[in-house]
Amino acid sequence: EAFERCGLELRTGYDAKTARRSLNLLFADWANLGVHFWKVEQVTQNLARLSSSSAIVTYPAGTITATVGSSSSLSIGETITGGTSGTTASIITKPTSTTVTITVPSGSFTAGETITGSSSSASTTISANPSLIDVQSTIDVLTAVIRRNGTDQQITSIGQAEYLHIPTKTTQGRASQYFFNRQITPTITIWQAPENSTDLLIYDRFIRIQDVDDSVNTADIPFRFLNCLVSGLAYQIGLKRAPQMVPMLKAVYDENLFNALLEDREKVSFSITPAASYLKVT
Repeated sequence: EAFERCGLELRTGYDAKTARRSLNLLFADWANLGVHFWKVEQVTQNLARLSSSSAIVTYPAGTITATVGSSSSLSIGETITGGTSGTTASIITKPTSTTVTITVPSGSFTAGETITGSSSSASTTISANPSLIDVQSTIDVLTAVIRRNGTDQQITSIGQAEYLHIPTKTTQGRASQYFFNRQITPTITIWQAPENSTDLLIYDRFIRIQDVDDSVNTADIPFRFLNCLVSGLAYQIGLKRAPQMVPMLKAVYDENLFNALLEDREKVSFSITPAASYLKVT
């Protein structure tokens, strides 16, 4: 359809390849246009405290799972170090006897190397360098709460400068603020530092649209964005193959995109109450 809108036909394997590449670039551009609500998901993160003087304050914006020989002797909150690579990370949880969730590693672990805990002194092996794909798919964190004993308390977002100006970042207590660091592998830093390992950090994150890796893949979008996708792809192809049609293709794409984004929004009740001073009985 996109090729036909350009007055072309999809005939070769390279035509399909260039279309997939353009489509993935289009999805990347959409990530800069705001939140797409079908790509918002909720994450529940256990907080981790090792001792009264040591707790994890910076967490991956997602989950990083490492497979190890045995996790039983390792301690939550401690730092593990790779014997060969020297890479470090901290243990957040131990979901099973052979897996741990960790903070963003300082480098790359070597498959099969021995890792040692900083507090427990326990040693085990790590099977492979953990994948960062889940965390790197995070674009933004929209809102967050701390759950304790079944009760949620909202925490507020602060910027990098505001977090930097906090004088004592290791003070332990119930977290009230968070800083989302938008790196290639993004993180969430909370303040205050956790005072236990039972509090939960629950947040809504906005994640990227999945790439189209094969021509038979179903696009990771709702049906109401299909026309927008086709017109956007036609515009991208036109830039390369039919420059004389670009103004028309761009106008159609802009209109379709505007309509799609207008519909993809939250719809909540809204009321306006006049101030009492403006009310007058006659």
